[in-house]
Amino acid sequence: MVPLVLLVLLLCNSHALVGSLNEEGVALLSFKRSVGEDPERSLDNWNSSDENPCSWNGITCKEERVVSVSIPKKKLLGFLPSALGSLTQLRHVNLRNNKFFGSLPVELFKAQGLQSLVLYGNNLSGSVPSEIGSLKYLQTLDLSQNFFNGSLPTSLLQCKRLKTLDLSQNNFTGSLPDGFGKGLISLEKLDLSFNKFSGPIPSDIGNLSNLQGTVDLSHNIFSGSIPASLGDLPEKVYIDLTYNNLSGPIPQNGALMNRGPTAFIGNPRLCGPPSKNPCSPETASSPSSIPFLPNNYPPPNSDGDSGKGKGRGLSKSAVIGIVVGDVVGICLIGLLFSYCYSRMCSCGKGKDENGYGFEKGGKARKECLCFRKDESETLSENVEQYDLVPLDTQVAFDLDELLKASAFVLGKSGIGIVYKVVLEDGSTLAVRRLGEGGSQRFKEFQTEVEAIGKLRHPNIVTLRAYYWSVDEKLLIYDYIPNGNLATAIHGKPGMVSFRPLPWSVRLKIMEGTAKGLVYLHEFSPKKYVHGDLKPSNILLGQNMEPHISDFGLGRLANIAGGSPTLQSSRMTSEKPPQRQQSNPPSEVGAVSSTSNLGSYYQAPEALKVVKPSQKWDVYSYGVILLEMITGRLPVVQVGSSEMDLVRWIQLCIEEKKPLADVLDPYLAQDADKEEEMVAVLKIAMACVHSSPERRPAMRHVSDILDRLAMSTD
Repeated sequence: MVPLVLLVLLLCNSHALVGSLNEEGVALLSFKRSVGEDPERSLDNWNSSDENPCSWNGITCKEERVVSVSIPKKKLLGFLPSALGSLTQLRHVNLRNNKFFGSLPVELFKAQGLQSLVLYGNNLSGSVPSEIGSLKYLQTLDLSQNFFNGSLPTSLLQCKRLKTLDLSQNNFTGSLPDGFGKGLISLEKLDLSFNKFSGPIPSDIGNLSNLQGTVDLSHNIFSGSIPASLGDLPEKVYIDLTYNNLSGPIPQNGALMNRGPTAFIGNPRLCGPPSKNPCSPETASSPSSIPFLPNNYPPPNSDGDSGKGKGRGLSKSAVIGIVVGDVVGICLIGLLFSYCYSRMCSCGKGKDENGYGFEKGGKARKECLCFRKDESETLSENVEQYDLVPLDTQVAFDLDELLKASAFVLGKSGIGIVYKVVLEDGSTLAVRRLGEGGSQRFKEFQTEVEAIGKLRHPNIVTLRAYYWSVDEKLLIYDYIPNGNLATAIHGKPGMVSFRPLPWSVRLKIMEGTAKGLVYLHEFSPKKYVHGDLKPSNILLGQNMEPHISDFGLGRLANIAGGSPTLQSSRMTSEKPPQRQQSNPPSEVGAVSSTSNLGSYYQAPEALKVVKPSQKWDVYSYGVILLEMITGRLPVVQVGSSEMDLVRWIQLCIEEKKPLADVLDPYLAQDADKEEEMVAVLKIAMACVHSSPERRPAMRHVSDILDRLAMSTD
């Protein structure tokens, strides 16, 4: 009997050792095994020695049954195993912002009590299985920012409780299922933007009476007319139909009434208000023969008031008098400026005993920067002469060393002249001269420049010191040796050999620039906005790492009083300025000249909104990404006309152009990286969304690029 008892006990203990973890724990361990990378060690406490998984990271249980798997933003790399479907009580899955790839396992939909499936921001692909229709309790389906394709299964309409449907930024195709509006009547959020959905917008979409916020159908290939039922949606709902192939009159009822044209742009065949296209010649009066005049404006020879001469404007003699007066006034002003210039710039002929000069090298005539020490020429007796002010402890030079150093003009712009300065010890600096005016605002200048001087980030150009006097205001920066991004992408006139950047370097520059903007937006003392981001002020270091320059420069120039502000609004002219293929000089050290193409990097709302927002920088960054992907300037020649790069890309998407027509031809050598290029293109299109609210925050953009860069390592 004793051996028999021992044998029974041994078998029981053996069973306890083997079967200590329940079936749901075993299923989750298969999930852990499917994860190839876990850099934050999020799954370290998922141990087979536990009785159940209820204490594991990211796992929530109810009555010892798993009801939630939530592991967002942990950089997990792997695929979704079919074993998740065996968690019969599973209600919530949240794996957003990881690096999962592959397709959705059909077995996942065996968890028929699933209420939310949140997978956005991964690298998942393939189609949505028709088995999704078995999820009768599903309320949230967020598959955005992945690579899903194919059409939506009709079975999705069986998810009657669905409240959130976000499929944006994927590659879905085909028409929306018949009965879309009647089947998903519980929807509160609908975002289908940045896909390839085609066909008509469902006529029953007006039945979605619970929708809130923005109904986003933009950047697809929807065709046909806008169904009048769309106006039956709640009036507070904003309907975004931009960049589709819609045609015909825009209905004027309910939620569609009194909408601005921005909700319909990118659909050139739409007509009627608020678009500028009349629906038929009969409904519009004959156009005016004079540009910019409304159609009902009286022609220039019309009396306008039954022939009475009093309303006909100024007489001929009055007009001549005004013109003569203007000419005389302009001449007087010109003489005054000439006199002032000769007094202020007399040092241009050489150095005097009281001045120092930076001479311009090369064959061009010499120019000098004068730093007057004669206080008798100050503009205000209350302004003192200041020495060079260092902004960190690494500044080991003084003003005399700076002024005696060799200096070479790198570039000029509306913000002043930039010099490359080589000190006696061989160290190199970049110096920007801001101007000679503005003697009254030193304290304001000091506060602003010292705040900028505190910014320290590897992707932001460092301001090391400054100098203020009545006659001169100087900013001293680190010198960045490899020129700017504009030249790296496009080259410049006279360049002996142009070596285009390979994709890996471009991705590195994109990633570093995003990190620099995240620092400005979220970690700098005042959560700054750059406001004038463009390739010419993204400088490239020794290892081609990016450094954002020109931050705060416009405001400092205003305070200094000697230079105009940076352009901060989009050009009002529809036709862009004529320009060469070249860009500003590449050797600009810490700061670079303002390009006449700068306005094309400005967000559309910059015309209307005075105060810059961080979403302005996001838009500018998106244009820069498009420029790096396509190798094109921000304004594109199309036949005999020109259009901005953003609109050209949108047109290529609408016309289903092959990817090779869009990509920079120099990237053909990186054909194996095509998926990454498409991913960056999708990021760029999100950044240049016409609605600021729909643009992602730079931290989200940076996270996506980090994942992309890690996957290439």
